Amino acid sequence: MKSTVASRRALALAVTSSLLALAGCSLANGESDTDSEAADDTVVLVTHGNFALPDTVIRAFEQESGYHLETRASGGAGELTTKLVLTADNPTGDVAFGVDNTFASRALDEGVFAESDPQLPDGADRYALDGDGADRMVPVDVGDVCVNVDDTWFADHDLEPPTTLEDLTDPAYRDLFATSSALTSSPGMAFLLSTIAEYGDDWPDYWQRLLDNGTLVVDSWDDAYYGEFTQGGAGGSRPMVLSYDSSPAFTVPKGKQQSTTSALLDTCFQQVEYAGVLSGADNPEGGQALLDFLLSDEVQAALPESMYVFPVVDGVELPADWAKYAERPTSPYEVDPADIAANRDAWLEEWRDLVTQ
Repeated sequence: MKSTVASRRALALAVTSSLLALAGCSLANGESDTDSEAADDTVVLVTHGNFALPDTVIRAFEQESGYHLETRASGGAGELTTKLVLTADNPTGDVAFGVDNTFASRALDEGVFAESDPQLPDGADRYALDGDGADRMVPVDVGDVCVNVDDTWFADHDLEPPTTLEDLTDPAYRDLFATSSALTSSPGMAFLLSTIAEYGDDWPDYWQRLLDNGTLVVDSWDDAYYGEFTQGGAGGSRPMVLSYDSSPAFTVPKGKQQSTTSALLDTCFQQVEYAGVLSGADNPEGGQALLDFLLSDEVQAALPESMYVFPVVDGVELPADWAKYAERPTSPYEVDPADIAANRDAWLEEWRDLVTQ
């Protein structure tokens, strides 16, 4: 785990250095009128690797706005935030999407986002950040990070699934749980915050018990869900995984009326993803047009089946499977954003030391 995370962080730094070098060369060589006109007609979205919208929705934005949308996607939310911070003085795009409430304070502290003119539709305002963050980052989607279980596996093994965070440390569930890294994955960071909300200053002891019970930590949500989870499709061996409250809506076998998985609603942390115009963007007007479009009914309605998240705007109709199978927690864990900002580095350093010892 230690070498893998280190290599991914090294790669992110190398990529960023290359981007900065290329940008420097471009400035040194000058910009042609043709290049300038192309930049005016293009809006560049920097995002994480799980960003996806239907082609019809992308075309609608381009037709309505007159801008061509270029998407640069890679890594998870943690890696995205790191890259945005490293390139804050010379951004690689006009808009960034995918920094969530667990990483927002870092991006804001480093001046990643410019002030914009957000006009939030009904419902979205409940997810707005406090202070000047509300003028720099707009909420786009929401979901709850929860432990998910493979109900068929537990039924086949005549074992009752866990229900709480504490249950995950029970020897009955040894070697059954896979989660993603808090260093490189926003769900992983959300799960760490859940444990901090539940156990306070004793969270390191809880994590030690979790690791002693055979919990597997991998780099990303994709690695955990698709690679390690028994319902992920790749022959994984772990019937418990960190995922989302919406995930059970996607594990309903064709022709069946019941999902094969469940979200443990007493383990959840609410995650909101934001977008904002980048400081120093080449095309801030295009960036503002894209922000407005991300809050449109067209995009909001596409979010559940495109990115497995809930819309933030009121009145958007959910897919039928979501209404039936994507049950949401009534009291998800929360940690004050000010506490996250003040303690993030110390928490992550202590968490890393526990996981890599």
